[in-house]
Amino acid sequence: MRYIQDDLVMKRMNKRLVSNKMWKWVFIIATSFALVSLGMLLYRILSQGSGYLDLDFIMNFASRIPENAGIKAALVGSLWLMSVVAPVSIILGVSTAIYLEEYAKQNKMNDFIRMNISNLAGVPSIVFGLLGLTIFVRLFGFEKSILAAGLTMSLLILPVIIVAAQEAIRSVPKEQREASYGMGATKWQTIVRVVLPAAIPGILTGSILALSRAIGETAPLVVIGIPVILQFLPTGYLDTFTALPMQIFDWAKRPQEAFQYVASAGIIVLMIVLLTMNSIAIFIRNKFQKRY
Repeated sequence: MRYIQDDLVMKRMNKRLVSNKMWKWVFIIATSFALVSLGMLLYRILSQGSGYLDLDFIMNFASRIPENAGIKAALVGSLWLMSVVAPVSIILGVSTAIYLEEYAKQNKMNDFIRMNISNLAGVPSIVFGLLGLTIFVRLFGFEKSILAAGLTMSLLILPVIIVAAQEAIRSVPKEQREASYGMGATKWQTIVRVVLPAAIPGILTGSILALSRAIGETAPLVVIGIPVILQFLPTGYLDTFTALPMQIFDWAKRPQEAFQYVASAGIIVLMIVLLTMNSIAIFIRNKFQKRY
């Protein structure tokens, strides 16, 4: 007695094969479109900005003359800004994730907190700029300083780091925790010596994406009132500064055609800084992936 109908099986298999090929080509076309668009964008930026990218462009301050314009103040200001954003956001984000995953009880209040943290990751950046303007600039009196902008940017990327760290900590197998407890380790020792080292690759992946967003954001800086043109370098975290996105934004909106090329050169510098930061983080992530 036969239970399998060969004709019906072949008919269904043919439909599945056709559907598989169709979706395969849809994904290939979508990927190709994204890669071609990215390639055209990079070609346009490199072709326009490479002529202005030299040592004088790096060492000069901003100028009203395109040939004399430089990005020194914005580049140094962005590095100062990231020196605040990176430690504050990563320390607070990872600490919050550890508490929510390892210490917080499973109840409605904590579930509500987790849900709202996830929702905050999708809030427009200008909202965080208004929050930073109200709290750090006016309430705390930090004015238009590196500290005020850094704390505002930290709030912007904090939800992303928390969610990524939670997922990374949750992915650590329970067997590793139980083995640590079986060896007599305390809960904190287990977190520091077992959970965190195994979760670092996932935490750094989320942190890379979050810091990449922070270094390229303009809206919060505009809301806070960060100046565009400065002729001096900051010497402390309470000094006024400017940043790469602000400088590029100012050049791009100017009517002179030459400033469009200067803006492209600034974008190249911003990409180099971003790729350098990402390369360091990826190196650390890969190092821990080999160990755990």
